[in-house]
Amino acid sequence: MVIKVIPNLIKRIFTNIFRGRKQIKLGFYGPPNSGKTTLANRISKDWLGEELGKVSKVPHETREVQFKEEVIVKHKGKELKFKLIDTPGIATKIDYEDFLHFGLSVREAKKRAREATKGVIESIKWLDDMEAVIVVVDASKNPYTQVNITIVGNLVARKIPVLIVANKTDLRGAKIKKVEAAFPEYEVVGISAKKGKNMEEFYESLFNLIKKR
Repeated sequence: MVIKVIPNLIKRIFTNIFRGRKQIKLGFYGPPNSGKTTLANRISKDWLGEELGKVSKVPHETREVQFKEEVIVKHKGKELKFKLIDTPGIATKIDYEDFLHFGLSVREAKKRAREATKGVIESIKWLDDMEAVIVVVDASKNPYTQVNITIVGNLVARKIPVLIVANKTDLRGAKIKKVEAAFPEYEVVGISAKKGKNMEEFYESLFNLIKKR
């Protein structure tokens, strides 16, 4: 017996399967003010039309994990569904006095320092939930830091796919090759999340990263 299936029914079946696909937990990690939230905002704005979090020049603006659900990214005819997870910047030392240089009062600075310290701990705890991670570094600064090495080392130990983003390429002192030299075993893509520069290459690298899962 030959069963004829209506084309529209086939389309509906595949559409439902596609809609039901699991979203990928994509984390943004890096030191404070490297541009994690700026990049997460760029992606969220590109595909949802809204930003994820607040950014500022004051370090540790993001002090709690924040996320966007069901962000569907399209690239070259393919689609992936992400849960974007923006984490507080990781630091080995947080001194409230550093915040005083940005015009915060002593009370505000101490409060921010306490919240930032709590945020670092929260960021590390969330590592176990990540399925892929974007490590964002400031391309205008030295990439050979204890923070960067610690972050990547923790991801390697957990066997989580990693993409290194050399951000802030719009700055005069940006050196992508230095970032590449610091992380020779990983793909490095240079972008300016703030300016939206080289985002197509970023999305290409992101899709390649997910293939490795």
